[in-house]
Amino acid sequence: MSQQRIEVTLAGQKITLATSTEHEPLLRAACVLVDEQIQLAINGGNRSIERASMMAALKIAGDFIALQKNQAQQSTNSNVSSEEVARLQAEIHGLEEQVDTLMQTLSLPGSPRPIVP
Repeated sequence: MSQQRIEVTLAGQKITLATSTEHEPLLRAACVLVDEQIQLAINGGNRSIERASMMAALKIAGDFIALQKNQAQQSTNSNVSSEEVARLQAEIHGLEEQVDTLMQTLSLPGSPRPIVP
């Protein structure tokens, strides 16, 4: 991984950062998100860049924590769902076996209505 320097703007200030070529798009996207949140905090009444930056950091951290909790909850729900799917698949398999048995019974010689496959 070769290091390169990129220039970004945060809260109206140009900043030079070092990054690898492969991480540059992620870093640029992160800078855009942080800058947007700082601008929202400034427009919301925070007059100092330091305070707006802290508010932006708290907002992003809160969003990140909420996302982590949501993913953990979905992971827990998916485990329950996979157990339910397994139970239903077993039930379907049992029903298929019963239908196969009934089909064989109906197609026995002498049955009133032979079933043609």
